[in-house]
Amino acid sequence: MNNYQKAIENSNIVSKTDINGVITFVNDEFCNLFGFTKDELIGKNHNIVRHPDTPKEKFEALWSSILNKQVYKTTVKNLSKNRKDLYLNTTIIPILDEFENIIEFVAIRYDITNEVMLQKELEEKQRIIFLQSRMASLGQMLANIAHQWRQPLTELNLSLFNLKKSFESKDKKDFDTFYNSSKNLILGMSDTIEDFTNFFNPQKQKDKFLLNLSISEALKILSRVIEDEKISIKFDITKDLELLGIKNELVQVLLNLISNSKDAFNEHKILKKEIILKSYQDSEFIYLEFIDNALGIPKDIENHIYEPYFTTKYQSSGTGLGLFISKVIIENSFNGHILYNKTNNGSKFTLKFPLQS
Repeated sequence: MNNYQKAIENSNIVSKTDINGVITFVNDEFCNLFGFTKDELIGKNHNIVRHPDTPKEKFEALWSSILNKQVYKTTVKNLSKNRKDLYLNTTIIPILDEFENIIEFVAIRYDITNEVMLQKELEEKQRIIFLQSRMASLGQMLANIAHQWRQPLTELNLSLFNLKKSFESKDKKDFDTFYNSSKNLILGMSDTIEDFTNFFNPQKQKDKFLLNLSISEALKILSRVIEDEKISIKFDITKDLELLGIKNELVQVLLNLISNSKDAFNEHKILKKEIILKSYQDSEFIYLEFIDNALGIPKDIENHIYEPYFTTKYQSSGTGLGLFISKVIIENSFNGHILYNKTNNGSKFTLKFPLQS
């Protein structure tokens, strides 16, 4: 038993307290990690290493469990003597006497500070990449707004000119016609702003929504681009497929895929540009297939397409974030997957969403 105890004390961070939480024992690993000497710790309350960020409720749950003679396991954020944050996987065990009374508590810990800090660093990098992607999307959206407005502005200018002429000639019928035409053009431009405003609305709460509505919204935002580029969109859509996730983020994924296809069509000088959107479901997943005939992605770079900042486009026209962000969105916001396959004459991206019970 002594050898077993020594093995635990030499390989873990161990402390003991009485039933009031006063420290009665700490091993050398505990002192080395927290920066205290044994004399500074023995006889002190264990909250000497408590981190001020830790919620009061967490300690209430801890004490409730161990006073009920239950083993308590958790990850605890502690504070060292030199005010350094420490993260420890902690197991607290109540020790009972022969009468089943608690006589002390033994806490065995494992330091995971490096792992937690690495995770925080990765999350911060991902947050920065998301912001960069959002700014890139904003630039694209502003360009799309300008593109969407160019023709209506020309038509509005002509309509206002005719409106003035009909007013001067006192032709009420023509005046009403050109007035209504101008009003409808302005309403259309206003709807364009509404579409883009909705897209950039910071929505983080997962909600249920219909897949075909996201498809319609993405196509509406890029309608002028699709028309000008003469891209044919074909549909094989199953109606009423309901997803749980963040609708605006799925719209962003579709915008990324359409934009990539548009660029590939132009790069490869494809004359008959086609995109097929197909949705269906089986017993486990809802699927959305996005298929184009833009000749596909070269085999030697297929494994890199989801890496951040990887792009095959000119630096001025690509950020290398589109597919990376799309993958993160599908995995994080929908618990799904995005898969790539090369077809005979293009690319197929399959989005898989788990069915909601």
